[in-house]
Amino acid sequence: MSLFAPTVHRLSDIYGADVDAQALRYARLAATFKATYGAQPDFIARAPGRVNIIGEHIDYCGFPVFPMAIAPDTLVAARANGSDHIRVSNMDSAKYPPRDFSVADMFEIDSTKHEWSNYFKCGYRGVLDHVSRQGGKGFNALIDGTVPAGGGLSSSAAFVCATQLAVQRIDGYDLTQAQLASAAARAERHVGVNAGGMDQAVSIMGQQDSALFIEFYPSLKAIPVKLPEAGPPFAFVIANTMVVSDKHVTAPTNYNLRVVETRIGALMLAKHLGIAERAACVGADPLTFKVVMDEYFVMSNVGSSNGQEVQGWVTRLEAMLSETDKLFGTHPQGYTRDEMAAALGVTTTELSAKIHEDQFPVRADRFKLLQRAQHAFSEALRVVKFRGICEQARETAGQELGDLMNQSQDSCRDLFECSCPELDEICDIARKAGSLGSRLTGAGWGGCSVHLVPADKVADVKQALADRYYAVRLPDLTAGQLSEVLFATKPGRGACYYVA
Repeated sequence: MSLFAPTVHRLSDIYGADVDAQALRYARLAATFKATYGAQPDFIARAPGRVNIIGEHIDYCGFPVFPMAIAPDTLVAARANGSDHIRVSNMDSAKYPPRDFSVADMFEIDSTKHEWSNYFKCGYRGVLDHVSRQGGKGFNALIDGTVPAGGGLSSSAAFVCATQLAVQRIDGYDLTQAQLASAAARAERHVGVNAGGMDQAVSIMGQQDSALFIEFYPSLKAIPVKLPEAGPPFAFVIANTMVVSDKHVTAPTNYNLRVVETRIGALMLAKHLGIAERAACVGADPLTFKVVMDEYFVMSNVGSSNGQEVQGWVTRLEAMLSETDKLFGTHPQGYTRDEMAAALGVTTTELSAKIHEDQFPVRADRFKLLQRAQHAFSEALRVVKFRGICEQARETAGQELGDLMNQSQDSCRDLFECSCPELDEICDIARKAGSLGSRLTGAGWGGCSVHLVPADKVADVKQALADRYYAVRLPDLTAGQLSEVLFATKPGRGACYYVA
């Protein structure tokens, strides 16, 4: 795996298919850049969207995930302009009007406003904050994106990551891929989304023909894992519900609320296990389920097999599921703020400060800590089992992987409550048509689904979804529009620079 974002000179090195269509797209981007700014771009920075095959809502718990980069992406054509202004335009200028910022303006991000250029500012700040600088060079930028916004394929991370690549090249920095991914995850929090890091990591570090087993704690690490070979081979079908769930808008009751529920759960679990005063727990901000698990096993020596091996993960996670049920099982309907504060021996104001509610406000009468913890630990268990099956490549691998994906969807629907009727319907249709495993991907509450399908069943699954979902719910979709929301894909490469 490359240490730094690579530079490529052939589009065929980025896209496995549709290279001619991509060549036209890149040419239009360059031509529009010249028409807008009077000169050709020096380079085009590119960062892809992603599909998370399994491991939903657990990156911010510190647990590993199993995503892959995909072909839809964000492009940032850029050229230094010799001024102290950053000018940014979008190929879809009617929807995303051009902006002109001073360098100082780039550090002002109002998370209360749903403004498209805020994500561009996040990418700018991500690099400059990482190198502890208060300003950089002025430049012109033109954006083009094919990752659907709010579709669960991480359009925001692709935008922030591509912007970071452009900024560092303009300003002469060369952050490693791991540094870029970590900086992007921190930067996206400026728009009020408490990102865990998966989306940014796979967008930067994606590998052609491999998914990534990504670990976040104690440090970011991405391990390429190839899917088992099969006859016929496996493909992934992506189906967009066309239900838009904007994390920025719905965060207080959806995404950020789930983050807060897992964070409070980690605080209470550490106290229950008698490790809350250990240095690693006291010093962790935020404290996550992964930190709690690691500290508990350091202290207890229970299941002390190597935690990096699949069986070691399984032993530890199964033990934590048992402890979770003991602690939170007394409150199946959830906890009030007063009950959580009392359990931790703090005031509700102190609790609010611990979870940084001033930055990430939430709204809830009850916090479902049992269900959220059960999902987090069981989903992490499914991720490590998924990796193990891929590495062992048994004859039954396809069905075993599919079963884990189906279990994940059940958990997302019933325990984490981040599915929706449209996602449930799509998964049901796909399974009946030949999908081995179907689940939501991304934050949920709409967006996209991912389906593990034998190559000889891809056409059947796509046709069933076209007939029974899209023709019924979205009858006005053209054939071209349908191809953008329903398509087959395989693991693609991560972020890079393109210079013709």
